[in-house]
Amino acid sequence: MSGLLYTSKKQRYANRLLATFILFMTIASLKLYGEYKNWFGSDILRFISDVLPMITVMPFGPLIYFYVRSYLDPGFKINKRQKLHFLPVIIDLVPTVIIIGFIIGLIFKIYKPAEGSAVGNFIDTYNVYADIPRWISVSFYVWLAFKNIKAAKAKHINEAAGQLPAGIKWLQQLTGVMVVFQCIWFVFLVPYVIPQFSNKLLDAVDWYPLYIPMAVIVYFLGIKGYMASHSIIAQVKKAAPLQTALSPVTIKQAVELLQNAMQHDKLFLNPNLNVELVALHINLPQKTVSAVLNQHLNKSFNEYINSYRVEAFKQKVLLPEMDNFTIAGIATECGFNSQATFQRTFKQVTGMSPTEFRKREPVMA
Repeated sequence: MSGLLYTSKKQRYANRLLATFILFMTIASLKLYGEYKNWFGSDILRFISDVLPMITVMPFGPLIYFYVRSYLDPGFKINKRQKLHFLPVIIDLVPTVIIIGFIIGLIFKIYKPAEGSAVGNFIDTYNVYADIPRWISVSFYVWLAFKNIKAAKAKHINEAAGQLPAGIKWLQQLTGVMVVFQCIWFVFLVPYVIPQFSNKLLDAVDWYPLYIPMAVIVYFLGIKGYMASHSIIAQVKKAAPLQTALSPVTIKQAVELLQNAMQHDKLFLNPNLNVELVALHINLPQKTVSAVLNQHLNKSFNEYINSYRVEAFKQKVLLPEMDNFTIAGIATECGFNSQATFQRTFKQVTGMSPTEFRKREPVMA
């Protein structure tokens, strides 16, 4: 499934992220099942399985989160700063580093072979408690992914007259499956990290309650992800020709009403503004407003509204009476209800951050 996703030409970057996630999950399952079946019985294979970090869980969360972002925005690519999200993989590499260090110590006679049992006991204990940050990491990034899906869904509904974006149901299924997995993992994790219960738990049910769901997830995400990457292209192609035909008079009237609503009525100052409210204010059908913005002004609803909010901020931040106000406070007064959206939008429009703009521009007399 990883190979199919990685070589797929549809949603290539997003599919590669999903393929990597599935591969990590598969190798972790392979490690455990291989030990049960004594696949690593020879000294060479045992050495390889001990040295290679086959159980690598910390990238799970970031890969899911960035897959969702890339799926929703095909132009998205992980930048250098975002690669820092994968830095906690160090937690997974500690046992490998210790084993390699011990082997080097044996070669140079720093350690004695008898000390290997102490190293093994430490690694076993470490692996028990390393599951705590692993669980927290996956849970956090699944929550971030869910927030991105929710925001994309709300934005698309505002801009497309109630229609859901293509593929949104698949992403909701993805996060739903991961939430169920996290709940199963949590139920398994709590007694596992308590010393007096961990051995009893493993003796009773072993790792099956965790790794059977992982096997199911591997196939589910692989098959559904591959199918979704093809179906979204078909949906987009099917939806592309559908445009609302408007007369030049209607377009001109709508543009003038929109400008008046923004410039004179200051509708953009309402942080909860949406297409429906604007349509009601200027007494035009919601579909007409969306069509004029998308087809004739070449802007989404949010882009159009936020451009006025950015201009309002640029004017207000230069006023002397605003010197004691924070940038966040001024942005809120200009209609922004999310600082992350404000920072991103301002930089897209002006090419600089709000702080840079405030320092760069002279204070108005």
